[in-house]
This record gives sequence, C-alpha cells and structure tokens, in this order.
Amino acid sequence: MAENNIVEREISRSWTVHPEQASPIHTVGMVLEPGQWARHDPFLFLAEDWFEEGTFDFHPHRGIETVTYVISGKLTHYDNKFGEGTLLPGDVQWMTAGRGVIHKEDAAKDSPVHSLQLWVNLPRDDKMTEPRYQNMRGQDMPLRQEEGVAIRVFSGSSAGVAAPTQNYVPVTMVEINVEPGYSVSQDLPGDYNGFLYVLDGSGTFGSNHVEGTKGTGLWLGSAEEDKPSAITIRAKERLRVLLYAGRPLHQPVVAYGPFVMNTKEQIREAFEDYQAGRFGK
Repeated sequence: MAENNIVEREISRSWTVHPEQASPIHTVGMVLEPGQWARHDPFLFLAEDWFEEGTFDFHPHRGIETVTYVISGKLTHYDNKFGEGTLLPGDVQWMTAGRGVIHKEDAAKDSPVHSLQLWVNLPRDDKMTEPRYQNMRGQDMPLRQEEGVAIRVFSGSSAGVAAPTQNYVPVTMVEINVEPGYSVSQDLPGDYNGFLYVLDGSGTFGSNHVEGTKGTGLWLGSAEEDKPSAITIRAKERLRVLLYAGRPLHQPVVAYGPFVMNTKEQIREAFEDYQAGRFGK
C-alpha cells in the first residue's frame, strides 16, 4: 500500500484472446466469457467482433446495458426507441435496454467493422427502467493529458477528469494511451471489479508488473473496499488499452439469449412481452 493510503492493485490473472470464425463475414473473440457472473460482476461478457454488413439483424434486449466501442470501420445503429445513427472509430454507444429495446447494429456498406461490445448488468430495481441511449463521440469526451499520456474518459473519471455519462451501475471506462517509456496510474474505488484489454502495443501492468501485448486481457486484483485504489500501467511500445471497472451488484443472474434478469420467471415474462409486441414495433 502506498504512503498516501491508496491501494496499488496487482493483476490477478491474464489471458490471450483467440478469435474464431463465426461465419464467412463474422469473426469473434470472447474477452470476457459469459457465465462467470459472480467473478465478473457487474459485467456479463465482452466480445471483440470483426464483421461485414449483414452480420447482425434486428433483435431484442431487456435487463442490460450494451457498451459498444468502435475500433475501426463505420457502425450503423437503429432501434425502435431512438431512431438511427452512425459510429466512427473511437466512438462509443451506451445503450440501456431496460424494460425492452429492439435494435440492430451492423457494418455500413463497404466498411467492415472491428468493435468491442460489453454487456453491463442492470440492478434489480432498474431492470425495467425506460430505455436510454447515450452516443459518445470520442473527440467530444473529456481528455486527461500529461507528458507521454492521454486518457479518454467515457465513463467515471481519471485523476479528477470526469465524463458526464449517466450510469445505473457506477462504471469507469477509459481509453489509455501511453508513449514508450512512460507510465500512468488510473484511480479506482476500492470496491470496483475491473479489467484491461490491450488494443495495441505492449507494457507492464499492476504492482506485480504483469506483461501484456495486443490481445491480452488482464483482471485487476482486489483492493480494500473502503479505500481508494489505483492500477499502474507502463508502456514498452506505444500502448493503447481500454480499462473497464465497476461496482459489483451481488445479485442473482439468470440469462437466456438477449435477456438478463434475476429469475427464470422474469425471463419467461420477457419472451412473452416480446412475442406480444410489448417491446414495440
């Protein structure tokens, strides 16, 4: 523990993502595998996708938030609550499905997309909230800058630089860029679970200096819940990494397809509501 009472986090485990061909026009790598609900709480899964137009059609969601980060390409979005839009590299779409949304995300014509999509669980009391859509242009998000370091804040904060993003579950999401030979410390509440995913470059992570390169996932070690914590990142090569961290819900998870609720009965109700048209047209 540091002298200023901040707990310096370790990396408790690391892994390499291995993409697989899902179809002739879609490749997917699971960064966070679904099903490990307690371990990854409040996150449900994170998928890295490479896809062309025609991969994804209209589908419903209930009980979750989807957070989509565009790495490359042009992503088109349409849903039956908020209309349509386009996301470019460095942009994020934060969609709260709540009680029910029917949407479609796909690559624009002649513009294959490389993206990351995270599913964030919603608390029991907010599962049936009204849907919400937050469109975050990377160029408009708050930026923390210091020598050799630039951190884009999509949710939460970094050294006092805070995003206006609205959350049902407190979540920090930052894109961290570090030049070779430089290091930076990202602050986090002590009770947050979290992980990093390396998009480009290489470096070492945490107080135990775990190495990571492109395609490496790194889970943060625990900290003391009532004290602030931090994770230190050191770049060997020019490094771009995403950090996601959030407060665990400690609630039961029952997931089936596009619906994530707390009980089997709620899953059955979600299918009945969708089939009856209560999600809207």
